[in-house]
Amino acid sequence: MTVPDRSPHANPAADPQWFRSAVVYQIYPRSFADSDGDGVGDLRGIIGKLDYLERLGVDVVWLSPVYRSPQDDNGYDISDYRDIDPLFGSLADLDELIEGLHARGMKLVMDLVVNHTSDEHPWFEESRASKDSPRRDWYWWRPPRPGRKPGTPGAEPNNWGSFFSGSAWQFDEASGEYYLHLFSRKQPDLNWENPEVRQAVYAMMNWWLDRGVDGFRMDVINFISKDPALADTPIHEGELHSHDRRGYACGPRIHEFLQEMHREVFAHRDPGLLTVGEMPSVTVEDAVLFTDPDRHELDMVFQFEHVNLDHGGGSKWRPGRMRLTDLKASFGRWQKGLEERGWNSLYWGNHDQPRIVSRWGDDGEYRELSAKMLAGVLHLHRGTPYVYQGEELGMTNMAFAGIDAHRDIEVLNHYREATGGLGLDPVQVLESIAPLNRDNARTPVQWDAGPNAGFTTGTTPWIVVNPNAAEINAADQVDREDSVFAFYRELIRLRHELPVIADGDFTMLLPEDEAVYAFTRRLDATELLVLGNFSGEPQPVDLGDPGWGRAEVLLGNYPDSPGLDLGPWEFACRIRAVSA
Repeated sequence: MTVPDRSPHANPAADPQWFRSAVVYQIYPRSFADSDGDGVGDLRGIIGKLDYLERLGVDVVWLSPVYRSPQDDNGYDISDYRDIDPLFGSLADLDELIEGLHARGMKLVMDLVVNHTSDEHPWFEESRASKDSPRRDWYWWRPPRPGRKPGTPGAEPNNWGSFFSGSAWQFDEASGEYYLHLFSRKQPDLNWENPEVRQAVYAMMNWWLDRGVDGFRMDVINFISKDPALADTPIHEGELHSHDRRGYACGPRIHEFLQEMHREVFAHRDPGLLTVGEMPSVTVEDAVLFTDPDRHELDMVFQFEHVNLDHGGGSKWRPGRMRLTDLKASFGRWQKGLEERGWNSLYWGNHDQPRIVSRWGDDGEYRELSAKMLAGVLHLHRGTPYVYQGEELGMTNMAFAGIDAHRDIEVLNHYREATGGLGLDPVQVLESIAPLNRDNARTPVQWDAGPNAGFTTGTTPWIVVNPNAAEINAADQVDREDSVFAFYRELIRLRHELPVIADGDFTMLLPEDEAVYAFTRRLDATELLVLGNFSGEPQPVDLGDPGWGRAEVLLGNYPDSPGLDLGPWEFACRIRAVSA
């Protein structure tokens, strides 16, 4: 069957929904490429790899934060929104990066972190200076709980817990009040109820767009509207604080705030800009509202339902087994729920998730086969796919030597609370941390088999390099026709060239099968069948439609696939013409 000819990069001016056929590549700068030998990746390192990204074929680069920051949470604690941290380079370097991406037909999306700032941001320093400060109300300040001694356990204004362990409230002795921080104590939450806060954020966003940035991935953006009551919420068994999110996830004014943001920042600009909302706890019904084009809020959501399926009891520190039927039910619900209005992001990994080939694939004997299968199944859903750096090489989780080898504040705080406050065995805590911790995704990109995987010319990277870089690296894959890199490149090409992938309908098949993932996509006279074996054992496939066994194989990870039955970790996509 002939594949229609489409331009590799959609024309946003002609199609405001250009992102439907686009693919986004996420760069975590400190782990991507180090140009100056200090052991930390930087902007010039990224600039040196632009030809690699162009060869992969991606349309958009999402850049994790490079703003000025004390680096308490690796840049997600911002002290100056309008400058680049010297650790990563300069504004001139960023301008050069934008120019280099645009010259290659790619866009740059910046990470917008406006639920919170750093406690070293001038806004917070002024807010903290006095109860009478004009910016006191720019953050969430509250007195101690009545009848409790300020600064002691239980005196916090409510029982909310931080995502990084401990209370979500930090006591300020100078003023005798607490400030809210849903994340690190050095990341105080902005008070979006204050219109001055919102206008300051919009001014900053406009400043970046004027500089040539093509949009924003908005960090935990559905947390910006809190219930002003700040009431206690339920505490789950085995926890010291409440992690029930009803007080701040998709709060009462969230749609109002996002619609105002659209009016103040995006309404009169190039329709080719991209807005992505990272939204923990968002539902399909919420997502329809957030991404319905007629509501003027966001282009797509970045949701977490599927990547929470192996969290035992709702906690990543109690890792469990992902059941394929649960994954299919989740993906199927999102595909169905957004089929008429709205749009979703498709992803396996990012800087907050472990490596997918280690998580739900086989990072041993079948590493390349399972990496390709996982990629094929994901990218052929309806939605915009995201590739996290190194995923296109089949990079794996890291076996860290001990807690001292970790760098992530979430890991370090959890270990301290679990072994101290909860009195758990340190060995067992380390075992529970290993599968799903964020440092797995933050080891340096493996460029070649040389020292430090070609990531840095220095001797000490900021975090250890995975020793399997000798076998898994870009230099080995970019020119190898059967590599994981080549497979990702082909998937991206097909999304650009086949309208059925971006716009076709979706039908889940075999929903109760615990090993085979199967679905069809159809648009006009073109129909695709997608099959993936999520196991290391051969799997029979009976779809009740023998015609599919004779259909052309559009893409697969085996050299030939004579029938529908699947080998270990096999992926196959077949295409056929049907009556329109």
